[in-house]
Amino acid sequence: MKWKPRIAVGARYKHAGIADALRADIASGAVKSGDVLPPQREIARELGVDLTTVTRALNEVRRSGHIEGRIGSGTFVKAPAVQATVAAQANELDLTMNIPPQPADLPARIANGIGALLANGQNRLLSYQETAGSASSRAAAASWLAPRLGAAPEKDRVVVAGGAQSALFAVCNLLGPGATIAAGASTYPGLKSAASSLGLKLYSLAMDEAGITPESFEECCRNEPPKALYIISSIDNPTTATMPLARRRAIAAIAARHGVAVIEDDPYAELLDKPIPALATLAPDLTWHIATLSKCVAPALRIAFVACPSALDALKLGSSLRASNPGPSPLLTALAADFIQTGTLREIATTIRSESRERQALAARILKDWTFRAEPGGHHLWLSLPQQWHAGEFAALAIRSGLGVVPASAFSIGAPSMEAVRVSLGAAPDRTRLEQGLVLLDRLLREPKFSPGMIV
Repeated sequence: MKWKPRIAVGARYKHAGIADALRADIASGAVKSGDVLPPQREIARELGVDLTTVTRALNEVRRSGHIEGRIGSGTFVKAPAVQATVAAQANELDLTMNIPPQPADLPARIANGIGALLANGQNRLLSYQETAGSASSRAAAASWLAPRLGAAPEKDRVVVAGGAQSALFAVCNLLGPGATIAAGASTYPGLKSAASSLGLKLYSLAMDEAGITPESFEECCRNEPPKALYIISSIDNPTTATMPLARRRAIAAIAARHGVAVIEDDPYAELLDKPIPALATLAPDLTWHIATLSKCVAPALRIAFVACPSALDALKLGSSLRASNPGPSPLLTALAADFIQTGTLREIATTIRSESRERQALAARILKDWTFRAEPGGHHLWLSLPQQWHAGEFAALAIRSGLGVVPASAFSIGAPSMEAVRVSLGAAPDRTRLEQGLVLLDRLLREPKFSPGMIV
């Protein structure tokens, strides 16, 4: 049966409409396995589009595994079994979730750790506990935070929360309705979500390769004094910028001069080869330091430790958390504390940092022709797109091709300042699958330029 070319209704771009229509006709049985497609010039003539538009559409359908080209014979519809296999593989290449690569022995370590806790008769871990964490878990948290803060904070200044987002929301809630938070022009989407839910304003700060610039923060404090500054000081999400010590000191001095609270979200500090003093070390009386285990160990340990400016602030944060989240799992919190005390947690983080370096090296080799920012031990990169691409359009093409990446708009306060996507290297199950995804990414980056005539 010969395919009758058409463009799917509602498609934003003609090449996407052709690709969607062909896949739909294959799925419905309008064209079947073994059917040969019309020549590309014939399709272009019938639809009144450029030949490059048809070529791009068929390349997209070929990548998704529905058709194949045979030299000298034309383009054919693939057998359903082959399509399903290719599609299943493509669906695994979701590089949108910013998670650390998981060590092979981690599930066994977690299972054995939990088993040992329960075998020791700690049935209290199956019940409710204090919202802000037990005394023992807060002591363990203080020990974990010590290297980045210069010394272990007093445990009455530490709160244990059910993840960084929960802690961030609760801290923002303390600022009060209508408060302004200054943050980088590209920032963590979780902050945008919390601000929107709580009726807070976000003030966009200029950024460079070292992160938020002191000049933009100073200008904000003079023109529209914020209640707080939000900052990811190490391996920024999404830009990967790690703020050097001199910049941290400058930011801390401005915050102190203007009395601005600092919300230091620091999930990636353990992935740095050499620790840098946190802003909470430079301005301890102003800073809420949030450190989650989800990004340096595993999402399964969705636990965050917060070093608060004072013991009174810790009580306020505990009250704010109680209204939205009754606290992390006592069992997982006890497991994290045990892992900290035995050195297991840092051992796991070191293994993850090593694997991340291997993945970053792989990305540097495959994406050598493109511009991107990365931290060697981090598990994401910030990829600048070639001139022909808008980030949203590129991300949509990538998803249709079986590869998930996150466009700049997800991170931007206001209009995106650059066309870029975040690529999370840790989300792939292994380096082989990551390599396949990066090769596909490289291929997509080389797709031809859009033209106004391609818009339906």
